[in-house]
Formats: sequence, structure tokens, C-alpha cells
Amino acid sequence: MKNFDREEQLKKLHEDRKKATKKKVDEAIKRLTKSSKAINFNSVAKEAGVSKATLYNHSEIKERINFLRNQQEKAFVDSRIKRDDNNQNAIIESLKRRIEKLEKSNKELENENKQLRDKEKEKLADYFAKL
Repeated sequence: MKNFDREEQLKKLHEDRKKATKKKVDEAIKRLTKSSKAINFNSVAKEAGVSKATLYNHSEIKERINFLRNQQEKAFVDSRIKRDDNNQNAIIESLKRRIEKLEKSNKELENENKQLRDKEKEKLADYFAKL
């Protein structure tokens, strides 16, 4: 065997395994993103078929997962705010319609009350006219 360098072979093997792990993690993150699932160390490790320790030991992968996890949390909060705004707008519109309905009803009752007072005045006027 000419020029067999065991140390060089081990380095190459280690680099190949690192690349394969990185590729598995990248594909797992893509699948999780496509299916709108949570991206965190547990889900990525399970999807990629690697240990969480592996994810934590690769600083580049660790930073990426942290970044994506934070992005998802921010998006979740933003969507909650948007949903809350939509709910609030719907409640406001519903209350406006209710106010309009009550104002209309109030106006009708005021008119009815005025008519009854007018009739009562007429009856009183007729009564006093007969005296």
C-alpha cells in the first residue's frame, strides 16, 4: 500500500459524515417548512434521524434552527395580532349595527310616546271642554 495515510482517511470520512448530516438536516428543515410544522431541535432531530446533540454540536446548524424557531414564533405572534385585529374589527362592526338598531327602536318609541301624549292631550281637552 503506497502512501496510505490513516489520519487523512479519518479526516475525509469525518468530513463526509458532516456533509451527509448537514444535508439530512437541510432536507428535514425543508420538509418541516413545507408542511408548516414547528421547527425546533426536537422536531428537526426526529425528522432528520439524528440526535439533538448532533444539532447542538454543529454551530451552523444550531444557529439556523434557533433563527428559524424565532422566525416562526414571531410569525405566530404577528398572526395572533392580526387575528385579534380582525376579531376586534368584527366586534366593532357588530356593535355599530346593534347601536343603529337600538337608535332606530328608540326613535320609534319616542314617536309612539309623542302620539300617545297628543291623544291624551286631546282627551283632556275634550274632557275640560265638556265641563
